[in-house]
Amino acid sequence: MQKILLVFLCLPLLMTAQSVDTINIPGTKVEFTMANLEGGTFKMGEGGQKVTISPFAIATHEVTHDAYRLFARRDNDSDESTAEDYSADAVTRPSPPYLDFTYGMGTRGGYPQVNTTQQAALHYCEWLYQKTGHFFRLPTEAEWEYACLAGETEARTPTEDEAWLSENGEEVFHKTGQKKPNAWGLYDMIGNVSEWTLDDYAADYFTRIEAFIQDPWLVPTRKHSRAVRGGHFDTYTKEAGCRIREKSSAKWQARDPQIPKSKWWNVDSEFLSFRLLSPTIQPNKEQATHFFTKAIID
Repeated sequence: MQKILLVFLCLPLLMTAQSVDTINIPGTKVEFTMANLEGGTFKMGEGGQKVTISPFAIATHEVTHDAYRLFARRDNDSDESTAEDYSADAVTRPSPPYLDFTYGMGTRGGYPQVNTTQQAALHYCEWLYQKTGHFFRLPTEAEWEYACLAGETEARTPTEDEAWLSENGEEVFHKTGQKKPNAWGLYDMIGNVSEWTLDDYAADYFTRIEAFIQDPWLVPTRKHSRAVRGGHFDTYTKEAGCRIREKSSAKWQARDPQIPKSKWWNVDSEFLSFRLLSPTIQPNKEQATHFFTKAIID
C-alpha cells in the first residue's frame, strides 16, 4: 500500500481585507490578479468534514499560456527581476514540446496553459518566486474547495453562464474569464479546464485529515497520482461541482517519446491546467526552498 505523508501548512490565522492585487511579471507586460481571501472554518466534502483554512491569495484566473511561456522559453525571459540575484540563464526549463499540445484549441491571448505535469506547474511557481521574490504554489485540496465554494454552505450544480462543461463546451477549452466569476471573483473554478492541487490523491482523504484539520496537505511521495479539481469542457454538468474530486492518471503522460519520461509534459491532458496561490504569511527563503524540495517529486 502506498504510504502517504500527512502534514499541515503552519500559517497563523489572520484576518485580511478581501481585495485584489495585480502582479506584473518583471521585464514583461504580462500581469495576473490575485484575490485576497480571509481564512476560516468550513465544511469540506460531502460528509461535511470541518477544516480550518489560513488566509491566502488565489489567482482569479488559471495560469495562461502567455504567462507560462515566459518560463518555458529562455528567449522570453530576462534578468530583470524584483528579487535578489536572479539569473535567467540559471533557470531549469521545460524541454521544448515536440507538437502542439493544445491540438489547435488556442495558445496566446488568454488561453489556459494545459498539458503540463503537476511537477511542471510547481517548477513554474518556483521560477515565479525566484523572479518576483513573492512565494507562489498550488492550492491544497482544502484551499481549492474553500475558494470554489466562496462562502456557500452547499455545493450546487453550476449554471451554463458560470462554466464551460460538456453541454456547452464544444469539446474545446476557451479563453479564461469568459464566464461569470463566483462570489469571491474567481473565474472558471468549475469547467473549462480542470486544475492541479498540491495533494497526493487518496480515496480516504477525509479519514486521513481527521487529526489535522488546520490547513491539511497530503504530501506526495511518488510521481503519481495527484488530486485534480474543477471539471472541464468534457465533464457533464451533473458530474461537476466544488466538491468533486478526480485522480490524475499516468496515462496522461504515456505518449512521451523522451527517455527518461519527461517531467514536464502530459501529452494527453489538454483538459488540465493550474491556478496560483500565495499564503498571506509568506515563508522566508529557507522555508520556501524546503517547500519546493519536498513538494516537487520528479
